Amino acid sequence: MRTQIAVIGAGPAGMVLAHLLHRAGIEAVVLERRSRDYVEGRVRAGVLEQGTVDLLDRLGLAARLRREGLPHAGTNLAVDGEPFRIDMQALTGRCITVYGQQEVMRDLFDGAEERGLSVVFEAEDVRPHDVETERPYVTWRRNGVEQRLDCDFIAGCDGSHGVSPGCIPDGVRREFERVYPFGWLGVLAEVPPAHHELIYANHERGFALASMRSPHRSRYYVQCPLDDRLEDWPDERFWDELCLRLGPLAAAGVVRGPSFEKSIAPLRSFVAEPMRHGRLFLAGDAAHIVPPTGAKGLNLAVSDVVMLAEAFGEYYGERSSAGIDAYSARALARVWKAERFSWWFTGLTHRFPGTGPLERRLQRAELDYIRGSRAAQTVLAENYVGLPIV
Repeated sequence: MRTQIAVIGAGPAGMVLAHLLHRAGIEAVVLERRSRDYVEGRVRAGVLEQGTVDLLDRLGLAARLRREGLPHAGTNLAVDGEPFRIDMQALTGRCITVYGQQEVMRDLFDGAEERGLSVVFEAEDVRPHDVETERPYVTWRRNGVEQRLDCDFIAGCDGSHGVSPGCIPDGVRREFERVYPFGWLGVLAEVPPAHHELIYANHERGFALASMRSPHRSRYYVQCPLDDRLEDWPDERFWDELCLRLGPLAAAGVVRGPSFEKSIAPLRSFVAEPMRHGRLFLAGDAAHIVPPTGAKGLNLAVSDVVMLAEAFGEYYGERSSAGIDAYSARALARVWKAERFSWWFTGLTHRFPGTGPLERRLQRAELDYIRGSRAAQTVLAENYVGLPIV
C-alpha cells in the first residue's frame, strides 16, 4: 500500500487532519489500534472553542453540532460561594460551545464513511520506520497478517502513550512536565444542569466545576486527593461536597440523581519539543497535555492539525518545504500560550497542598481583581474562547 500521509491515531487530531487533507485533495490513511466503538465511547472534553466550531462548519461536519450543541456567551467564577460572570461574547465577540468529544468523534467518523476516507481500525502493533529518510513507512498487523504502508510523511496523532513520540530520539527530544498533586473526581448524571453556563468554583475546601453535556445531562467535578478511590465517593457524599463548594446560590439549581459514570482524572501539564523529526510530525496529546481547567486539550489538537494540513498543502501545491519546516515552532508558540493559561487558571481555582492563609488571600485578591476589571476579564475571555491560529 502507498499513500501521501500516514496518520497514526483516529482521535480528534487524526480524524480532523484526515478531513482537512481530503478537502485539499491529499491522500491519507488513518491507522487506529482500537475499534471505532472504543474511540467514540471515550468520555473526554466537552467545551469547543469558537475556532473549532467554525472549522467543523467549514468541513461540513457541524450540522448536528449546530442543532444540539449549547452555545455559551459567558462563563462564571464563584469565590467561596459568591459567583460573578465573565461575558465572553461582549468582551471578545466570540463564545464557546458545549458539545462532548464523543459527539465530535461520531460526526468525524460518520463523515469519514460518507466521504470514503481510509480508516483502519484495530491495527495492532503500529510502528513508524525510517522517519529520518525520504522514504518512511508504517507497519502494523491486522488479523495476524503483517501490513505495510509506504508514504511521504507520517502524522503521529496517537497520544502521549502512543508509539509516535518515542520515535524522536532522547538527544533531540526535550520534555517539560508538571504533575499536579490532586485529581478531578467527575460524575455524569441524567439530570438538568445547575446553570445554563459553566461555573468554576474556588472554595476553601477545593475546586468544583458545574458543567453539562446537554439540557438533560450534567457533568460535575470536585477536586480530590490523588489517592482517593471511587468507593470513597458514594453519590450522596459527592452531591453534598459539590453543593458546599459551589455555594448556596449555585447549589440551589443542582438536581441530584444517580451517577452513571464516575472517574478520577489526574492533572498534568506536559510539552515535548520539537513536534517534528525528519518526516514524522506530532500533533495533539502526542506532543502536549494540559490540565482540563482551561478546556484546551481537544482544541489544541485541532489547531495543531490545521497548521499541519496547511503545511502539507503548501508542500504538495507549491513544492515548498517552508510550511513543514516551520510547523513545530509555529505550533509550539500557540501550545505554550494555552499551557500558560491552563496552568494559571488551575492555580487560580484550586487549593494546593500546603496552601496557607497568605496564598489563600492572594487567590481571593486576584479573583476580586478579575471581578472588578474589564481588562482582566478580557484577558481571561480571550484565552478561554481560544487565541487565533497565526
